[in-house]
Amino acid sequence: MTGTITIIMVFSIPLVAILTSHYQRVAKIKHNMIKDEIELERLKHENYLLETEKMKLDLSKLESPLDKTHVL
Repeated sequence: MTGTITIIMVFSIPLVAILTSHYQRVAKIKHNMIKDEIELERLKHENYLLETEKMKLDLSKLESPLDKTHVL
């Protein structure tokens, strides 16, 4: 009985270490994925703002000639 418990303890400690290390690696990978997703969302938002500003400028250019023709 004591031998069985000793064998279980000897083999369970490395298994726990392997599982713990695996879960830590998975957590690091998830952390990096979330960081990348946040960066991607930031870039998408920045791109949206730039496109919106560009559209505003294009609209103002289009409206400028129209305004001048109405004045004449």
